[in-house]
Amino acid sequence: MVRESEIRPGEVAVDPPAAADAGLVFIGRIRTPWTSRLECPRQGRLDGPSCRIEVFEPWAAALDGIGGFERLEILYWLHLSRRDLVLQSPRNDGAARGTFSLRTPVRPNPIGTSIVRLVAVEGAALLVRGLDCLDDTPLLDVKPDRTLFAPLAPPQQRDFQVGDPT
Repeated sequence: MVRESEIRPGEVAVDPPAAADAGLVFIGRIRTPWTSRLECPRQGRLDGPSCRIEVFEPWAAALDGIGGFERLEILYWLHLSRRDLVLQSPRNDGAARGTFSLRTPVRPNPIGTSIVRLVAVEGAALLVRGLDCLDDTPLLDVKPDRTLFAPLAPPQQRDFQVGDPT
């Protein structure tokens, strides 16, 4: 069962350091049908409900060309997630695992990612299916799904000598 903020048996919370090493800019908001973690799906489904990604100015121009992609990767800030658990018991059975081995929203930097299906582009908004975040979630980034791209050819190899400044 999804929980709001309790500590389960076997879980460990820490006091995180003060944030001073990064700055993020929210470039928009995500509109979904879910207002509580208790009702939000654990994983988005490409046949799930249509959700709206609203991009703020001046970032709306960055959507130019986005309609040519079938799938997008959406990065968002899980603003209601706690950030202090290093061990978690997702099944509530007392068997805890490290946060970095889980896809939980409870993370030191609660960045969520979803691969979504693009349904439509409406000005500075995207209609998508496949999200699993709460209504009014802050948007961090939008990218074409990386699996749609072929890897770049590796640069030519050079022989380097130890101490070579180039």
